[in-house]
Amino acid sequence: MWDSCLREGIATLRCVPIVFNNLIGFAMTLVGTLAVFFIVFSGIKFLTSGGDPIKVERAKKTMTYAIIGLVIVLLSFVMIRVISTLAGVECQVIGIRC
Repeated sequence: MWDSCLREGIATLRCVPIVFNNLIGFAMTLVGTLAVFFIVFSGIKFLTSGGDPIKVERAKKTMTYAIIGLVIVLLSFVMIRVISTLAGVECQVIGIRC
């Protein structure tokens, strides 16, 4: 893939989509991993709250925000596919063809 954008070993403007794709892939992986981490973390907070209403409420909020973040990451794939289909553009995100 990189060979098509390199000229004499120097990156050209044709490399920008590849770099952008790699950055998106890294960001989505990082955000998805963080969301799963926070879901587990909030579950542990909930279990160790000891019935304290303030701690339980904090754990619920953390869980809610983590799930919302994970749903947004998953829906971003759907949004990219819909936009690329409407625009008539072939897309590829994190090695997955849309």
